[in-house]
Amino acid sequence: MRSLQHYIAGRWVAASGKEGTYAVINPATEAPVAQILLGSPADVDAAVRAAHAAFPAYAASPMEERIGHLRRLRAVFERRYAEMVTAITTEMGAPHDLSSRSQAACGPGHIDATIAAAQQLDWETKVGQNSNVVREAVGVCGLITPWNWPINQIMAKLAPALVAGCTVVLKPSEQAPLSAQLIAEFIDEIGLPSGVFNMVHGTGMVVGAAMSAHPDIELMSFTGSTRAGIMVAKSAADTVKRVTQELGGKSANIVFADVDLEAAVSRGVRSCFNNTGQSCNAPTRMLVESSVYDRAVEIAAATARDTRVADPALPGKHIGPLASRMQFDKVQKCIAAGIAEGARLVAGGLGRPEGISTGFFVRPTVFADVHNQMSIARDEIFGPVLSMLRFSTLDEAVEIANDTPFGLAAYVQSDDLQKARAVARRLRAGSVHLNGASQGYAEPFGGYRQSGNGRECGVYGLLEFLELKSINGYYPA
Repeated sequence: MRSLQHYIAGRWVAASGKEGTYAVINPATEAPVAQILLGSPADVDAAVRAAHAAFPAYAASPMEERIGHLRRLRAVFERRYAEMVTAITTEMGAPHDLSSRSQAACGPGHIDATIAAAQQLDWETKVGQNSNVVREAVGVCGLITPWNWPINQIMAKLAPALVAGCTVVLKPSEQAPLSAQLIAEFIDEIGLPSGVFNMVHGTGMVVGAAMSAHPDIELMSFTGSTRAGIMVAKSAADTVKRVTQELGGKSANIVFADVDLEAAVSRGVRSCFNNTGQSCNAPTRMLVESSVYDRAVEIAAATARDTRVADPALPGKHIGPLASRMQFDKVQKCIAAGIAEGARLVAGGLGRPEGISTGFFVRPTVFADVHNQMSIARDEIFGPVLSMLRFSTLDEAVEIANDTPFGLAAYVQSDDLQKARAVARRLRAGSVHLNGASQGYAEPFGGYRQSGNGRECGVYGLLEFLELKSINGYYPA
């Protein structure tokens, strides 16, 4: 079984400590496919030293040179694209077509958007009569990324960090490290200067904590659970480093009676179930106007029953397994809680789908007659589980939608665009999607409240990796 090593100062290195190994499990077969040599604080320190030493020269390198590194990285990514698709499907169970069309595609997508952002940004601005305000790299950045959209989150952080002139230490998820290992191989192939990119495998409790507290890391960019994000922020506080976080969500999808109900509801269900429900911005609470609620429940239940669950290695439109045994057990507990709380189960339920006995597969599930105090309406389940709630007035819909500690995304369905726009402005969420509109690589992505702080993607993501410096007296009086 392949053992994954760290990448530090331009070399592949084995773990230095005695943290042991971690088995990477294929969630469709439950078989181990690789193992990580778990990193230690000493490994983090070695990576940070390499990044710290490389920073002055790299930050001073011309912008076009840094953009050139990203272009070469993109070329290698495209040439080895099929490897990346296979890695993502193997490590976290995303179906082949989803891995190819969406998951792996995030790599080139973020690179292109970041290059465009760098070329559009005003890096220097005259302010007042004699001051020059310049944007420059923050410094050494720690990047901690999750398993559910592994390449999306790596490249949403790595691309802007590199073009900004920062050097980085990456800790990918220990559950899904195969795609990160490929990124390190791509970077090794393009010959990025030694120490600019470093990667340490390991757990959040050991490697993540060491990164967050390290005095020579000047920014922590974290994507993961709200609980883990709080720990990162607390560890980072003693060194007063910048922290950006993209955390959990419990996004509302408001469906008004004036919309094409069949299209809106079925689209909402499919969006909730996409990536087997393992997306932080999934529309997991469907709020439906009372006059069409019963019909909406029928449509949602039928859509769930029509959702195929199958081997992620196969092509086609279906959902795969959850990413791990831990996630499978969590989703089963959440479904059981919904039943116990009195929600009406109209599709799916406990256990694996019929005919499947191996793998972390679950049944696409829809609950009706949910109210916003039930755990299935408040907790982030991270599985293909939809909760349906009813509302009578627009104000009530907004109140229910905002009644959550999260604020990552929201969705509004209405044929009255003016009404949809007005509702969107009242929703406390970082992204609002009207009538099925998607979000690209240039728009800001991030949340309010316990969904995090800071933004990723395009110019907005690039700004997170830049400091502002005022040089007064730069221009003659």
